[in-house]
Amino acid sequence: MLKLQSVTKHYASNTVLSNISFTVNPGEIIGIVGENGAGKSTLLRLLATIDKPTSGKISWNDFSYDTKWKEMRKHIGYVPQEIAIWEDLTVEENMRFFERLTSRHKQIEELRQICLAMNLTKWQETARTLSGGMKRKLNLAITLIHEPEILLLDEPTVGIDLKSKKEIGAYIQKQARDFNRIILYISHDMDEIQALCDRVICIGEDSFYQDILQQTGKEIISF
Repeated sequence: MLKLQSVTKHYASNTVLSNISFTVNPGEIIGIVGENGAGKSTLLRLLATIDKPTSGKISWNDFSYDTKWKEMRKHIGYVPQEIAIWEDLTVEENMRFFERLTSRHKQIEELRQICLAMNLTKWQETARTLSGGMKRKLNLAITLIHEPEILLLDEPTVGIDLKSKKEIGAYIQKQARDFNRIILYISHDMDEIQALCDRVICIGEDSFYQDILQQTGKEIISF
């Protein structure tokens, strides 16, 4: 179980997140919505151990983020908004490069199967020649090499075609269902949030997203 207790984040005099508390169980996909600047990406950065909260506690099972943050990173997969791949390497070379940085050794065919599961078939093409959707798939595939128990996704389908968006969505659902992964998912696409997520966290003062979600019957947690 992933647990946040009264988490607050300040940058100088600016309060980005205030008194955030919730839990996520294995196998759940939790959507995160809110206006720009509400603190959605900051929340994922805290959960990814990139930033530290100003106050409050974050824990996962028996691990405290305060004292075990290096160990926690072995269990976390984080996909930021910006695509982070080597443009001049092929898909295979990207997968092999990032595999060497993890603690889990995988054979070439295992790496290829991660890509094929999302219909990323262009194994020998350089990343710069891929479509936006294919690049997003590669970015996600790289994140899954070390088999993280917690998957943090910051708008992983923004700006891509509908087919790729659907394929990535189905793959994410499979990760939660078949591998019992905890998934937190930021998106401005409310159709996507409704289709994929079990519960939704609304952050910020604007009630726009909450008003839409209340019509769907989704469980909403507001901050």
